[in-house]
Amino acid sequence: MNDGLHKEWASMSDKALIQTIGKFIKQHRLNQNRSQSVVAKAAGISRSTLSLLERGEKVSIGSLMQVLRILDLLHIMTVFEVDDEISPIEYAKLKKKQKQRASRKNGALSQRDEGVEW
Repeated sequence: MNDGLHKEWASMSDKALIQTIGKFIKQHRLNQNRSQSVVAKAAGISRSTLSLLERGEKVSIGSLMQVLRILDLLHIMTVFEVDDEISPIEYAKLKKKQKQRASRKNGALSQRDEGVEW
C-alpha cells in the first residue's frame, strides 16, 4: 500500500476528519470555479455555514448533504451502502426447506399405474 495515499483514518481526531471533509468540499468547489456565495445559495444554506464547513468546523449533516448535491458529489455516498447479506444460519435454514427431490403430482399416473404391458 502506498503510504503517501493511505491515511490512518482511525487514528485521526474528529477535528482532523472534519477538516479533511472541509478541504475536500473546498477543493471541489474551486475546481468547479464556483464561489462560496453561489454554492451556498444553491444549497439553501448561508455562505457562513459553507465557510464553516470548508474550514473544518461542525455543521449539520443536512448542510453537508446539500453541498455535496450541489457540487455533484453524492456519488461518494456509495461507501455507505450496505448489501443485504444472509447469515450462515439463515442460509442453512433456507437450504433445509428446499425440496430435495421431485414428487408425483396429484392425478399424474406413473407408468406402473397406467397398466403398461411389456
